Amino acid sequence: MLQYSPELNVPLSSQFIIPKNSDIGATLREDKESSCTYLCGNSLGLLSERSKGLVLEELRIWGSHGVVGHFSHPLDRPWTKCCDEVHPLLAEVVGANEKEVVCMGTLTNNLHLMMDSFYKPTPERYKILCEAKAFPSDQYAFTSQAVAHGLDPETAIIQISPREGEYTLREEDILEILDKEGPTIALVIFSGIQYYTGQWFPMKSITKKAKEQGCVCGWDLAHAVGNVPLSLHDWDVDFAVWCTYKYLNSGPGGIAGLFVHENWHKTERPKFAGWWGHELATRFEMPPKFSPIAGAQGFQQSNPCVLAVASLLGSLQVVKEAGMMPALRERSLQLTNALESFLVKSKYFVPVDRVSYSTDFAKPGFTIITPTKPSARGAQLSLLFLPTGSGVMRKIFDALVREGVIGDEREPDVIRLAPTPLYNTLKDCEHAAESLERAFTTL
Repeated sequence: MLQYSPELNVPLSSQFIIPKNSDIGATLREDKESSCTYLCGNSLGLLSERSKGLVLEELRIWGSHGVVGHFSHPLDRPWTKCCDEVHPLLAEVVGANEKEVVCMGTLTNNLHLMMDSFYKPTPERYKILCEAKAFPSDQYAFTSQAVAHGLDPETAIIQISPREGEYTLREEDILEILDKEGPTIALVIFSGIQYYTGQWFPMKSITKKAKEQGCVCGWDLAHAVGNVPLSLHDWDVDFAVWCTYKYLNSGPGGIAGLFVHENWHKTERPKFAGWWGHELATRFEMPPKFSPIAGAQGFQQSNPCVLAVASLLGSLQVVKEAGMMPALRERSLQLTNALESFLVKSKYFVPVDRVSYSTDFAKPGFTIITPTKPSARGAQLSLLFLPTGSGVMRKIFDALVREGVIGDEREPDVIRLAPTPLYNTLKDCEHAAESLERAFTTL
């Protein structure tokens, strides 16, 4: 097991490969060959040495064994069973039984598969309840699913927005709409953590209320998986989908995953069958009739990319050895709270309640639109730059890169910074805050 350390200047794991200042264009840093300050795990996690090693092993075996590697594998990882080590680790990360999860596909593809199975509108119950500013790919999926059922998205989709002058949704407002519109809602689907603001939605209470109202409840966990503790089985979530290249560090475009609660395993069989969802015992006999694997894994269609699976497995092994989500969450809370404390000391910081009810900010500054309550956020802090629409964000972002700080910009005014517990330190948080202060002096 990796040595857990409460000391925030000691990474939980030294296995990750961090880009150098010279590689990311940090022109103001003299230590060109030192590691940059990478606070972008909410967008793309870093490569671990473990993942690199496993991928290289599979490449060597591909070269030495060719197609034989599907059944005879020198490291006892035959490609026909390449996900077998991944599934129990994914189940532990999301709080599920192994048969409730599957490593497959891509995020939006999996979302469509789940919606096609679970969104079953009737004349009385046909609406989709979601957040107004969900990630665009989700919004496209919701709209296209409504249209596919012959519905008008304008009336079929209920989109909840924050109250005027606020940036995040209130739990009571979501529950109130569920009480009011519940009998007309077929599907409730939110992101576990909102990609733009970093808000962690109260998943347990929303799921409970949705089920009480007779709605199906699903979640997009792209920014939540590997970031915050999840208990999908115990919360009675119907389905969930996620990508793995953010906090689970599987690599750009890495293989995704989905969850289907065991309550549905006997009644909700895969509608779009594929051979990889067929039971392994007879899969290669090529029978004419589809016999799905029990549970979520029956939703598989094509064989997964072995290299992508190996990369995910390597990172999940690191997560497991680090103590899984309890240990990561403890360190994440420490790091995110520390970053926030450094940022709010800045002379350019404006409390969010001042920004919410006034637009009269002539001088450059910033606020934090992510909730201050730790239980309502993960690792990410979203900084909104002022005056909005002025181009300040882009200038600050470029200045941070020159200082060796990699965050994530969201046009037109937000920079997201995420101290990731597996490889970030207190020094990273300090350097980011100091660099931000200097960046304002260049405006």
